[in-house]
Amino acid sequence: MLIIGIAGGTGSGKTTVVQQIMNELPETEVGIISQDSYYKETHNLNFDERSLINFDHPRAIDFELLVAHLKELKEGNNINQPVYSFVTHNRTHDTILTHPRKVMIVEGILILANTELRDLFDVKIYVHADSDERLIRRLRRDIAERGRDMNEVLNRYQNTLKPMHEQFIEPTKAFADIIIPNDKYNTVAIDVVRAVINQRIS
Repeated sequence: MLIIGIAGGTGSGKTTVVQQIMNELPETEVGIISQDSYYKETHNLNFDERSLINFDHPRAIDFELLVAHLKELKEGNNINQPVYSFVTHNRTHDTILTHPRKVMIVEGILILANTELRDLFDVKIYVHADSDERLIRRLRRDIAERGRDMNEVLNRYQNTLKPMHEQFIEPTKAFADIIIPNDKYNTVAIDVVRAVINQRIS
């Protein structure tokens, strides 16, 4: 199994890169795991308390479970991937049965910040985008998909996202094998990644 880690700041275009990589690959041979599914369970807190959690700090992620699940998949076993709700800021009681594939793509802002998880990746990718561009994308997404208002998104960006990006996310670029500048459609970098995958699954 080839495990590819795709990191980068919020709104950097990680999802777009994942889609571009998968476009020409057989769906049955590639699986995706999102770091967002692995936010820690917080059933002990009420909604207001959960709203105050810093979700951009490595402490918010259940890396232990994510690492355990990747190891299970590598051994050929199925896993029950958690399902997270951004509306309630908590894990739901649902899970997604995930089967091992020839290639597993793990994507998320903090996936290169954890040593044990990082060591499981065969290829480490960092998607880089200008900070203004990332803020605009984050605004659009959070308002359209997550029911946030503009002030809430901007406050969160200023007080949490930006400092966390500078402290924990941007430095992980140093661990990347490939850095994809996502200011434009970067076909060369995508083709390189796709070639590596095709070599492994052919």
